[in-house]
Amino acid sequence: MKRREFLLNSTFLTAGYSIVGALPGIARTALAPLDTDLYKLFKDPLPVYRPFVRWWWNGDKVEKDELIRELRLMHAAGIGGVEINPIKFPARTDDMGKPSLQWLSNEWNDLLLATFKEAESLGMTCDLIVGSGWPFGAEYLQGEERSDVVVIGVKKLEGPLYYETSMFDLFKEADPAISSPFPGRTLEMMELKLVPEPLGDLSQVKDLKAQVKDDIIKLDIPKGKYALYGLVKIKGFMEVINGAPGANGPVLNHYNKTAVNKYLNHMTDTIQNRIGPLSRHVRALFTDSMELEGANWSSDMMDEFKKRRGYDLYPYLPFVLLKIASMGNTYNFTYGATLTPEFADMIQRMRYDFELTKAEILEDSFIKTYVAWCKKNNVKSRAQAYGRGYFLLEGSFEFDLPECETWLKYGIGYKMPEDTPLLGRAYTMINKYVSSAAHLKGKRYISAEELTNTDMVFNDSLEMLKVAGDQSTISGVTHPIFHGFNYTPPDAPFPGWIRYGGFYNEKNTWWPYFRHFTDYKARISALLQQGDMFADIAVLPPTADMWGQYSAQNEPFPFIIHPPYQPLIWEAIHKNGNACDHVSESVIRDATFKNGFMHYGPRKYHTLFLIEVLSMEPATLQKLLEFVAAGGRVFCIEKYPEKATGWKDAVQRDQQVKALVAKLQSYPDKFILLKKPEKDFIGWYKEVQEEYQIKPYVKIVKPEPFVTQVRYQAGDTEILLFTNSHMDDGYTMDITVSKELMGKREGWIWNPDNGERYYLNGVNGSYTLDLGPSDSRLLVFDKTKKGKPAAPFPSGEGVKIAGAWKATFKHIDGTVKEVALDELKDLATVETLQHFTGTITYRNNLPVTDKTDAIWLNLGKVHGVSEVTINGKSLGVQWYGRRIYNIASDVKTGDNTIEVKITTNMGNYMKTLTDNKVAQYWTNELRKNQPIQPLGMIGPVSVMSAKTKQ
Repeated sequence: MKRREFLLNSTFLTAGYSIVGALPGIARTALAPLDTDLYKLFKDPLPVYRPFVRWWWNGDKVEKDELIRELRLMHAAGIGGVEINPIKFPARTDDMGKPSLQWLSNEWNDLLLATFKEAESLGMTCDLIVGSGWPFGAEYLQGEERSDVVVIGVKKLEGPLYYETSMFDLFKEADPAISSPFPGRTLEMMELKLVPEPLGDLSQVKDLKAQVKDDIIKLDIPKGKYALYGLVKIKGFMEVINGAPGANGPVLNHYNKTAVNKYLNHMTDTIQNRIGPLSRHVRALFTDSMELEGANWSSDMMDEFKKRRGYDLYPYLPFVLLKIASMGNTYNFTYGATLTPEFADMIQRMRYDFELTKAEILEDSFIKTYVAWCKKNNVKSRAQAYGRGYFLLEGSFEFDLPECETWLKYGIGYKMPEDTPLLGRAYTMINKYVSSAAHLKGKRYISAEELTNTDMVFNDSLEMLKVAGDQSTISGVTHPIFHGFNYTPPDAPFPGWIRYGGFYNEKNTWWPYFRHFTDYKARISALLQQGDMFADIAVLPPTADMWGQYSAQNEPFPFIIHPPYQPLIWEAIHKNGNACDHVSESVIRDATFKNGFMHYGPRKYHTLFLIEVLSMEPATLQKLLEFVAAGGRVFCIEKYPEKATGWKDAVQRDQQVKALVAKLQSYPDKFILLKKPEKDFIGWYKEVQEEYQIKPYVKIVKPEPFVTQVRYQAGDTEILLFTNSHMDDGYTMDITVSKELMGKREGWIWNPDNGERYYLNGVNGSYTLDLGPSDSRLLVFDKTKKGKPAAPFPSGEGVKIAGAWKATFKHIDGTVKEVALDELKDLATVETLQHFTGTITYRNNLPVTDKTDAIWLNLGKVHGVSEVTINGKSLGVQWYGRRIYNIASDVKTGDNTIEVKITTNMGNYMKTLTDNKVAQYWTNELRKNQPIQPLGMIGPVSVMSAKTKQ
């Protein structure tokens, strides 16, 4: 054994977790060596691989004893770390008279230190959010330190007309309906223009600013159609969303490097002057959602634009800007004056240039400054670096721990439509960008704000959490940070202090079983963080075209997806046994090409898909020419590139694009135009795969919309993870693993539920996978030779248990009810039972004629967590998918007593608490008005014999 391997195995893996707890947080991301025993690491994951939680310090109404109690509660539930996140106290909630601490006050810092020490004693990792809420800011920010935005207000007019208006009316028209306006914002009219329609040249625009007197403007509008434009700067326009006391107020101007440095240093200086270096206690400092709500301005913005793009944008700015509303999303694309086609093309190119410039300044002023600040303080940088104004891919390049988001929404587990590609997906649009960015930079740790829930609070079953979490993993995530755990005293009025949903709380009915889920997630993370996600296909979305037409869109939920089918491409690739990364033009330009592959950092791709890319830099196309000349292949979906990005020298650069495309077309077998399908992108990609011999690493005979896969490589070990995202339907799939992947390895099933492993039965790399509802299958191919085969699995319907059931209903309010059920049914359809929450214990007699033929008990469909007892012996807990229990050693010939305990969700009951403002807000109000959910054991319950189904 190598000395390094021996020392690490003996010290970290066998000496216990007390050593882990004693290490500073920054060290905990690198405990497991690559050459250690992967299976050992998987079976018994170190705490650093366990899920973390976002820990909301609601209103900073925190006390030492309660902080310690909650840390111990989370630790016992299998949580490996916390992201300390002070936030505004939730409305409609009884604070029990507890005072709020001021962010960064001595009292607050002292409790921060006490938290760090307790976490370290438990072997838990701590991250700390910068500021509070999002985007961060503070009450003390002044002047240009505050976030600014320049917007337009437009009045459509038709002459001849005498028109009189006030500056107030134009300010009101321009003031965007963002979600969190700062009360102290001020508005300044930068320009006032009268514009004819259609507008074809700036010489047609009339400057009216000099005509304003006493904030009134009077105009004689000639015959024709016109638009009155006001270009308005709003200073300090946005307030921190849900900031805690001391960290609320105006948002920081992220385009102002001096202000960014001042803000960041103020935070760390204040904390460290009180408690010492944060690096002793903190793994990472964290930046939450970068929802800047359209912020686009700093005092040097136009100077920087001219320096970077080579022309003056300011005269065109009123026409470049689009109307913005909530979250800074652009909308109403006919809001301003109608433009001639030639002028519209010029403006779109300038709009792209403006978005590019903002992203560059944000990268220089904020991202690089933030990363350098973290390094100076010897902690990791972790951030959700996306939103309007960010590079979708490169925005995550710099950070040590890039993060994306995975949400719970209605439709998850039941829908996966193509016409609305955000529905039924827990992963957001940004996930594939963030994970791809990490892969391109050789990073194995990709975190996610995971299981964010604002729509279905109290109805998120453990099974749903698994389905959503599996989807997150498929999108490239290797470590979840659950959203989240609310600081709430145990004696707080029911259900407690809830800033956001995801009711991770000891008062949740399923909390006693939560450890099953965290164990599952920990094993997945522990394994995948040791490897690299495989991908040999690259996908280039049309970001430049989107920016030019619609401006940058707000991630993770873009107001517009361009083109609408964009996410279906990477999904179809994975569902057909290949895998891909997103790339960008800059990645392509920085790549090298050899033997048919495009190389960038540790990644290499033999195929590139362009998704309706019309605008492209000539330098990028020159690189694509090198790629195809080296043997690579480019598929253009729907259209070939046809023009250059940006405005400067557009005519000359457009000609270069056309010439380069013509050269690429001289490689007809390497530069190929594909038509997108009207429907069935999975089938479409399979046809492309077969026609152009894109070799999958795992051939899937019949791909299913709800089943997908991802491949990881860890040293000489190959890993395939298959997941089924349907909560009702199972799928049987025939697959063949490629010879390259299989090699001389043995196939194994590693079970993340319990850490066991079994032989994978098959012939010449061909296997049949039987995926139940909400199921997943982790296939590992390595050099291990010895082990046990998987137990035979039942098939068929079995023999239904006859007779009525007796049921005991133990409500969480303490009441108990006995009910006789003539038949099993969805109890949500029974008016007197549909609002129940708690545990239901079903009892029945199980007559067995021949015990050797009674091997399995199948509960059928269950809504909730199930536990089975046969003749007084517990057969364990099942919390998702098929509820099938092996009863072979526990039944006897003759009568058997069977008890099935079902623990339900809480949502149906919470809807009935009409006097509870918190319960009503999360279950009955507006878009949170949740429908009654299915309830209990629906069955049919049956006994099955031993018939093997592979």
